[in-house]
Amino acid sequence: MTESLETAVPAVIGHRGAAGHAPENTVASISRAADLGVRWVEFDIKLSADGEVVVFHDDKLNRTTNGRGAVAKHALIDLRQLDAGSWFKPRFAGERVPTLSEMLEVLAARGLGANIEIKPSPGRYAETGAAIARLLKAEWPAALTPPVISSFMPTSLAAVRDHAPEYERALLVFALPGDWQARAHRLGCAALHCSQEYLTERQAKAITAAGFVLRCYTVNHRLTARKLYRWGASSLISDYPDRLLSIELATA
Repeated sequence: MTESLETAVPAVIGHRGAAGHAPENTVASISRAADLGVRWVEFDIKLSADGEVVVFHDDKLNRTTNGRGAVAKHALIDLRQLDAGSWFKPRFAGERVPTLSEMLEVLAARGLGANIEIKPSPGRYAETGAAIARLLKAEWPAALTPPVISSFMPTSLAAVRDHAPEYERALLVFALPGDWQARAHRLGCAALHCSQEYLTERQAKAITAAGFVLRCYTVNHRLTARKLYRWGASSLISDYPDRLLSIELATA
């Protein structure tokens, strides 16, 4: 399992598309990542009030749209009216909150793989995991490599495990917990996605020695990237993936 993941997933993954260049989790950001030469992107999903799977990170709309309040309190028809681009730069005015179905069409058109992170709203952990599992089984483009599904929330990953076990799962962590291996095994995860800020070399080597794939986020500097590759990370998730692509080529 480790070998197949390392082969399928490239050494550089665009964070929320290419979040350093375009408004995160929008079609513009995913498209920008593709234009930069990125082969895989990461983005976040959660549920609207009416149960639609949308591409969005925060629990609240305030930071990245002109809306206010919780995403989970707004129906899709309302979310679609919001401007999700102007906060980043005026030229992105009119970017919308995409649905996962719309984002899958973009992936197919641009030939992109994806790490899909489940960011469930409070109290909707299992519901969100089950919803994404059902949607991916029905709509994931057959021509693309299957996605990797990650989350900080064990209940969400367990729902994916139960409803769509064929998709690879990754446990997301900030600081590596002492029982990380037991958690990963319990959820059927083949990979750990670790914050580069807290990871130590000893921990990195323990993860790979145990047979798990190690990926790190959010890596925006080349020196940090080189260090993490030396430690055994197979992929790095970056707001500025273009900064790391030459390192990927050098290590190929």
